Amino acid sequence: MPYLLRLKPKNPLNMSLSVPGLGYLNDKTLKHVVFKMQLDSLSRGPSSPTHKVSAESEKIVVQYSSKPDLTASLSDELLLRIFSKLPDCQRKSNSLVCKRWLNLHGRLVHSVKLLDWDFLISGRLLSRFPNLTDVNLVAACIDSPRRSGILLTHKLLSVHLDSVLPNGGFIPEENLLPPESIDRGLQVLAQGCPNLRKLVLIAATETGLSSVAEECPTLQELELHRCTDFLLRGISSCKNLQILKLIGTVDGLYNSVISDIGLTFLAHGCKRLVKLELRGCEGSYDGIKAIGQCCPMLEELTLCDHRLDGGWMAALSFCGNLKTLRLQSCKRIDPIPGPAEHLGSLPSLERLHLQRCQLREQQSMKSLFLVCEAVREIVFQDCWGLDNEMFSFANHCRRVKFLSLEGCSLLTTDGLESEILSCNELQRLRVVTCNNIKDSEVTPALSSLFSVLKELKWRPDSQSLLSSGLAGSGVGKKGGKICKRLNHSSTGNSTTQHALEHI
Repeated sequence: MPYLLRLKPKNPLNMSLSVPGLGYLNDKTLKHVVFKMQLDSLSRGPSSPTHKVSAESEKIVVQYSSKPDLTASLSDELLLRIFSKLPDCQRKSNSLVCKRWLNLHGRLVHSVKLLDWDFLISGRLLSRFPNLTDVNLVAACIDSPRRSGILLTHKLLSVHLDSVLPNGGFIPEENLLPPESIDRGLQVLAQGCPNLRKLVLIAATETGLSSVAEECPTLQELELHRCTDFLLRGISSCKNLQILKLIGTVDGLYNSVISDIGLTFLAHGCKRLVKLELRGCEGSYDGIKAIGQCCPMLEELTLCDHRLDGGWMAALSFCGNLKTLRLQSCKRIDPIPGPAEHLGSLPSLERLHLQRCQLREQQSMKSLFLVCEAVREIVFQDCWGLDNEMFSFANHCRRVKFLSLEGCSLLTTDGLESEILSCNELQRLRVVTCNNIKDSEVTPALSSLFSVLKELKWRPDSQSLLSSGLAGSGVGKKGGKICKRLNHSSTGNSTTQHALEHI
């Protein structure tokens, strides 16, 4: 639209209009613009240059106001199809053209991260975005100083902080919205978004969660921060829930308790679960057993920084269809796993991932590999304590096809070779940043194994990789000259010092 470009030579939104001469503004909007320019002209002198520019712009607007809106004949469905083909960055700029395009843009938005709780309570959120399927309410439920210059960013959430550190973590209970306000907002959301599929909450109550479960039968994914046992009683109405993430305690942020009571509520209420993640949760054998018995479709289980009591590992055998087991940031695996004959096994398990875990107890590692003896894929990433003796317990897993080792600095070449040579079905190997595994220590037997692998990523020693990459560049020689000069100068200084002491 040429007239818009002349009205605003420096467009802050950098809008690119590809249809010149097409009027997008209705008569009411144009009259408002002309009236505003008339007021500006009265406030300035008639001889000022701004007055001349405003008068010229007014003539241009009046000239184009008589042209019809060519998009008025297009239906909303056709415009929605056109807008859906545009990238997200262009959709936002096009939504500022007129109110109709703004409303159509809102119908294309399906995911929202809410920052203002009043925007939900007033109903403006649902009127602006009527087709939401993914809503994140965590930031809006936290009453934090928005103008604060301190921003705490965690992999789970981001929150502004005050200069005074509160007791009980960065997000204490008094910084959260009242439960009545959260329940009222969840009722408004549930009534306005019957097709909701994913919801992220913090400090919710049983009443609010029950209203969402009753009004949103298509809810499939739920993430609950600061979750408690009593909150999980309201989850029984979520009959179609498939993906659930429960966050109890996060060190430094907030504290809450999820025990066997809550896990039992969860097991009896969500029998169609496919993926379950427990972060900072307590519990024991009974809670894991209830989940395994009542959730036969469970295929993926993630335990992050768990506080489970000893003996929980024996309950994994009740998860008969489990295909993926992930242990993340765990300070311990299972200090008291129990006798090997009572552990059982996971016959359908395909993937075992251990990330940023502290591997302290040998009996715990041995029991873990006994339970996961049918696994096909093993991944160790930045695990503390994985030495040759700990890694030797992996010989119970004879069907491994993919092995990944990253950041395992205690494992040596001999420890790696003694285990992978016994894996007759190994097809893919990945060794990255394991500094005690040396290229010079690779034996002919290990080299022959590398030659038959389908995929090999071998970057064990970062220092040798750096030196090989710098070979021929002269960087090392220049550094050597500098070091020689420093050595000569240090030698001269020491000689002078000895001479002074002698005098």
